[in-house]
Amino acid sequence: MPTLSMTVNGEQVSGEVEGRTLLVDFLRENLRLTGTHVGCDTSQCGACVVHVDGVSMKSCTMLALHAQGTEVATIEGVANGDTLHPMQEAFRENHGLQCGFCTPGMVMTALALVKDNPDPTDAEVRHGLEGNLCRCTGYQNIVHAILDGAKAMREGAANEGES
Repeated sequence: MPTLSMTVNGEQVSGEVEGRTLLVDFLRENLRLTGTHVGCDTSQCGACVVHVDGVSMKSCTMLALHAQGTEVATIEGVANGDTLHPMQEAFRENHGLQCGFCTPGMVMTALALVKDNPDPTDAEVRHGLEGNLCRCTGYQNIVHAILDGAKAMREGAANEGES
């Protein structure tokens, strides 16, 4: 079996994988990073979203071997220890989750969205979430969470610039 090496959440990792192993399965089964969820097996729900070299990807559609040498960020790498990332905090404050199954993928998608568009409109957030499904909510609180998270991230960046 081939050996796969990559950086995940800032740590160099490696492991043997079959050629047909999906990235989501490598993360969950080999690395025990179970925050990345498998929700549909058809790339429809977005529960498996991670960032590969800074690009938002559905890890259920990518072979693990295609991630050779890349930097992968999962939900486990978003918080700073016990301190939630501003986007995670915004989801908590705005009740942007119910059962929580879709939340890791929503947060990872939101982070990619605001990286590309730091001040999105309501409509832009809704459009950005088109590849993510939540079966519990009407999305309103998720949209509010992303807008508040984006605002907190902008304010945090502005405060860092003042230092």
